[in-house]
Amino acid sequence: AAKSKLHEVWMSATLADATKAFDGFIGTYQAKYPKATECLSKDREALLAFYDFPAECLWFRHGSRRTRSKVPSRRCDCGRRGRRDRAAAKRV
Repeated sequence: AAKSKLHEVWMSATLADATKAFDGFIGTYQAKYPKATECLSKDREALLAFYDFPAECLWFRHGSRRTRSKVPSRRCDCGRRGRRDRAAAKRV
């Protein structure tokens, strides 16, 4: 339950929504986790600083994006190739 409440904070669309979720988390879990909530409250400004950036820059808030790099896919395919294919690839 605490994990989902924290997800609500950083997955919020706006700073106002994040602040509301943050306050809700602190209010709910302050009695159970006093040291953790004190630490989070102390660093609140730094933790919510990424809301100062435009939403387009925050790719992690919109889901994962896969790389378009060809290097990882070639490395994965090398083990599956036969001996002749690897030799031909070295000549190129």
